[in-house]
Amino acid sequence: MDPRYLRYLGVMEIQVWQRREIAAIVTKTSTVEIATAISTEVLTHHFSAEKWEKLIARVAHCTACSLHQTRTQTVFGTGDQEAKWLIVGEAPGADEDRQGEPFVGRAGKLLDAMLKALEIQRSQVYIANILKCRPPNNRDPLPEEVASCKIHFIDQILLLRPRIILALGRVAAQNLLKTSETLKDLRGKVHQYSDTAIPLIVTYHPAYLLRSPREKQKAWQDLQLAVKTYHEV
Repeated sequence: MDPRYLRYLGVMEIQVWQRREIAAIVTKTSTVEIATAISTEVLTHHFSAEKWEKLIARVAHCTACSLHQTRTQTVFGTGDQEAKWLIVGEAPGADEDRQGEPFVGRAGKLLDAMLKALEIQRSQVYIANILKCRPPNNRDPLPEEVASCKIHFIDQILLLRPRIILALGRVAAQNLLKTSETLKDLRGKVHQYSDTAIPLIVTYHPAYLLRSPREKQKAWQDLQLAVKTYHEV
């Protein structure tokens, strides 16, 4: 059993059976060290989880724009809430609207394959969209819809604190970077998200790559740039 967890149990006056050598390690630990371990590993995690739960509930009941009238459910996001990679798309599609999770259709399977090529599992990243509700007929998000949903996305970033953001597709990239530049002009560069120091890399949306498989080589170059940037942060 992890000695840090044993220290926590000891302070909470919870008795556990343990080998003598482990007990000796725990006994030698000072009260200050125990208090520090609790505050950083237990309380911080608890409050962070509580904030995530509140944000998820807020998004689920959001009626800030007209999309709440046509959605099946909101699509908050999925993945490791302590992930260092944040992957951002534009909005849920029909499959996502039904299942409540981003990138679950054919585009999602291709995204999984792209991550696997980098030796990254889907469970190791966090995936979200700039919109939490599906626009009718999968049209581009309207400016007022993006503005209404922005507070939810910003709060996700504040809780997640990613080391890098990967923007998938023109709509996500233009909205995150507040620009009208084309995807062609945005690719191949290291941007920064808003006024933060978080690097942002732009690549093609997996749905586009399904329609234009010849562009997969360029997408691979973008992913390599993202990995290189991640390790330099």
